[in-house]
Amino acid sequence: GAREIAEKGGRVVSEAVKAMAEINQSSNQIADIINTIDEIAFQTNLLALNAAVEAARAGEQGRGFAVVAAEVRNLAKRSATSAKEIKVLIQDSVRKVENGSSLVNQSGQTLQEIVTSVKRVTDIVGEIAAATREQSTGIDQVNRAVTQMDSVTQSNAGQTEELASTAESLSSQAEQLQALVAKFRLETDGERRVTKTPPSRTAQQNGGNGRKRSAASAHANGHAHGTGNGNARSASFGASNGNGTAPRREVLASRFAALDDDSENGAIFEEL
Repeated sequence: GAREIAEKGGRVVSEAVKAMAEINQSSNQIADIINTIDEIAFQTNLLALNAAVEAARAGEQGRGFAVVAAEVRNLAKRSATSAKEIKVLIQDSVRKVENGSSLVNQSGQTLQEIVTSVKRVTDIVGEIAAATREQSTGIDQVNRAVTQMDSVTQSNAGQTEELASTAESLSSQAEQLQALVAKFRLETDGERRVTKTPPSRTAQQNGGNGRKRSAASAHANGHAHGTGNGNARSASFGASNGNGTAPRREVLASRFAALDDDSENGAIFEEL
């Protein structure tokens, strides 16, 4: 990505800096060569002057040599002038190469800073990606928790509705139970008023029945000594009295037991 491109640009700039340094070195070598050429031109000019002087001394015989010496002198001057111009150009080129080299060095430093910044940005992006993944995981957990809360809320709502319906049912059943208990109390109180007999009266009735049975037995025994018909009537009378008294006592006992059970049931319903 951007980090690799920045690193590649940094390598290219480093190579360019090296190339500029080599160009600067070559330019310095060329400048040295130009200096040598300038020295050669200067010496050639001196030789041409000396040749001209010697040709002048020779007179007519040295006139041709003087022309050659003049041409050599002109060539030396032109060579010196060209060498100076080349030297100026080389110096200007070296100066520009130095400026370019400094600029390339600055570019290299800038690219190195860019590479460092890109690395930092890459690291930050990696951290952001990791944080984003963690946030995504946290959001998933929150979503699952919200889903569970939703299900629990729905379950609670259903249970609340069931409890409400159960409460309504219990309320209606309680009302029905209260109505039944009230009715049962009324019926129990009525039965107590109708069937309940004082204990003293019951004892008197039992005592009277005992006296009646004793009289009947004595009468039966008296008639038994008299006639057989009297024995029969006495036996039938005793039997009728026995059969009538025993069921009456059983009915009264069962009613008292029922009243006791009803009183216990009434107390239980009152506690309810």
